[in-house]
Amino acid sequence: FVRRDVEARVRAAADKLQLDVDPTAPVWRLSLGERQRVEILKALFRGAKTLILDEPTTVLTPQEIERLFETMKRIAADGGSIVFISHKLHEVTEVADRVTVLRDGRVTGTVDLRTERIEPKGLARLMVGREIELERRRRTTPVEPTPAIELRDLVVANDFGREVVHGVSLTVHRGEIVGIAGVAGNGQKELADCVYGLRPALRGEVLIAGRRVASGSPRGAIDSGLAYVPEDRSGVGLVPDLPVHANLALKSMRDPSVARGPFLKRKAMLKRASAVLDSFAIKGSPTSLVRQLSGGNAQRVLLAREIGSDPEALVIAAPTRGLDVAGMQAVRHMLLEGATRGLAVLLISEDLDELLDLADRVAVMCAGRVTGIVDAEGADIEEIGLLMLGQPADVQT
Repeated sequence: FVRRDVEARVRAAADKLQLDVDPTAPVWRLSLGERQRVEILKALFRGAKTLILDEPTTVLTPQEIERLFETMKRIAADGGSIVFISHKLHEVTEVADRVTVLRDGRVTGTVDLRTERIEPKGLARLMVGREIELERRRRTTPVEPTPAIELRDLVVANDFGREVVHGVSLTVHRGEIVGIAGVAGNGQKELADCVYGLRPALRGEVLIAGRRVASGSPRGAIDSGLAYVPEDRSGVGLVPDLPVHANLALKSMRDPSVARGPFLKRKAMLKRASAVLDSFAIKGSPTSLVRQLSGGNAQRVLLAREIGSDPEALVIAAPTRGLDVAGMQAVRHMLLEGATRGLAVLLISEDLDELLDLADRVAVMCAGRVTGIVDAEGADIEEIGLLMLGQPADVQT
């Protein structure tokens, strides 16, 4: 009885705050984005007078972000205090009364937005110490007609065995970046895992460069030319307690250049890692443990390993989550450079601004289905938000 009462209270609070949270779901099975939503609800459910919100809008639709900002303003008007931490500079200038900028653990400036005006570019300069502008996709050549990733009527189950991806079909051509937008928990993670073979498909098929990939076979996906950068870079993509040179060699342990039978060539791995660090401007040494790196440098190590394998296609999720502006710029540059060279990129992100900046087309997922596909250039962010909430639309592939 007590448990049912608590679940009912949590569900009522979630409905009131318009946050999509299942009070019966085990937290360990939730995606990173869903866990973030739980944290927001937990703080507001307790009636806290002081809230510290770290990147709270990452997993929300534009409409949900607007409602969250309204809730924050109500809390402040009622005498509450909120510390809002974000790398989305336009959100900071929209909702904050004062902005304090940190760089390398030091305060570089404070602006009172009630009496002063500052543009996002000005905040970025305080954050990085120089003028900076995030790169955007500027296509000057047509997309190649050759499909590199083909998803055909994919049906995928989650860890509970329940279908969460329902007949998704999508094509990504060489040199094209296709984004997948959606609120966390709508099948994006399961779809990405299935494409890479970490999770078998119940039905449907995946083709990489025209070759069918055996369901549930990461080795088959790798051999077909697919690279993968998961949203959880420390838990899935990298081994934090191994050095950089070992992490860079994880996918090439059978390559004669770094291995002789069951034995690894440490000197060759160190030499190779040094070249990669220089090429991708990664701060650290080949012998540094990955857990000692910043989030941005760890993400660059992961991207360097995946893109450096010269793949046909790349599936990447939440590429800039938790990174500062400089780290975001570096990761975006790597993705755009790869696409320019002909790499097909399937980009999964809950950051709509990032998707519209980088992608050629954006496919929107809701409840495990593609509810619409729009051209990124000139796309209406409100329309995408409605599609994320299940608004029907004509679907292309």
